[in-house]
Amino acid sequence: MTNRESQIIDQFRAEALRRGIPAPDVERWLGLARPCAVLTRDGDGPVAGAIRGPVLLPADAEDPMFPLIAGIDLAALPAGATDLPLPADGSLLLFGWPEEDGWGRMVYVPAGADLRERPEFPEGLTPEEPEYAEVYALLAPGDLHLSVDVSLPYVGAVPGHDRSEELTAVWREVFADRGLWQPLLLGGYGTDDNGVDPVRAAGRPEDEDWDFDETEANVEDWVLVAEFHGVRPGGATIFWLIRRKDLAARHFDQARILVDWNP
Repeated sequence: MTNRESQIIDQFRAEALRRGIPAPDVERWLGLARPCAVLTRDGDGPVAGAIRGPVLLPADAEDPMFPLIAGIDLAALPAGATDLPLPADGSLLLFGWPEEDGWGRMVYVPAGADLRERPEFPEGLTPEEPEYAEVYALLAPGDLHLSVDVSLPYVGAVPGHDRSEELTAVWREVFADRGLWQPLLLGGYGTDDNGVDPVRAAGRPEDEDWDFDETEANVEDWVLVAEFHGVRPGGATIFWLIRRKDLAARHFDQARILVDWNP
């Protein structure tokens, strides 16, 4: 565990105890901690990706329907940065649209692939439209710097933890206070998809409405790969999720993308 991770855990523990949550409950909760990577524009860690870099795809791939939000250099991630079965090298490209009715896609580009550069702006989402130009202006290109952090559940009841509502409330405060709310999170639990854990939301059958009881969702198969926080105040958050077996098998076309629009 890095010094930064230890500091975050210590801050969480101190705040939870200050609120009167019994120490055994706090320590059992900390057993849920998972590693994650935080990618920031202004950090001092190594560059591990970029916001809105060039759109480079294999020659036989289709042109994307959504703009490139971020590209991640998987070889730049140190061992243990996440607990996801990600490829050791190549690039992970995250496409999406951080607005109401947004959607997205996740593409893995193997190292050494024959690449062709594609248009920066997909057809139908060009900056010639003023409403789209505003989004692109706020989504400025730039390098992403890596730090390795720790993640705990952010929202909702957690089976087997009677005080999970209190403990998630502590984590939300620590999360904000430590500056973890950054453009891109990789791995971990993620934050909040319309009041629901995004992994539980991904386990919801696609034909179910929002009245579906997410606690019954088959969430064990799903993992959060990445989360991007929208460019507007309130804005939107994009979540790229996939079943762990599909991630291990490199079936990135089986990803599910959720957009939480919260203007």
